Amino acid sequence: MFSAAVSVGAAVEDRRIQLELPLFPGYVFVRMALRDRVQVLQLSGVVHLVSFGGKPAALPEAEIEALRNGLAGQSQCGTASLPYVGRRVRVRTGSVAGLEGILVRRKQKFRVCFRFS
Repeated sequence: MFSAAVSVGAAVEDRRIQLELPLFPGYVFVRMALRDRVQVLQLSGVVHLVSFGGKPAALPEAEIEALRNGLAGQSQCGTASLPYVGRRVRVRTGSVAGLEGILVRRKQKFRVCFRFS
């Protein structure tokens, strides 16, 4: 089992502290035989296995090792603040590049809503 974590600095009142935050919140990498998936799903906190087309997704061992090695070597990485519905965003390319709007979701697609005065 492997849970990728990064160390980040945070300000708390009058001092700074280091926190260990998950690089992929809510995900743990496990090595298991497919026949053991029912036992894994019965563990406390496990909701489901990541799958595509109904089949559990497998990451190549080389990718897991590269992630471990990168984190052990103190590579500069961290968690990203991804846009969420309701957040103010700026369009970077296209005919409305530079305009700011609010991220909305309509019919399973993300859109930017602009307000003009």
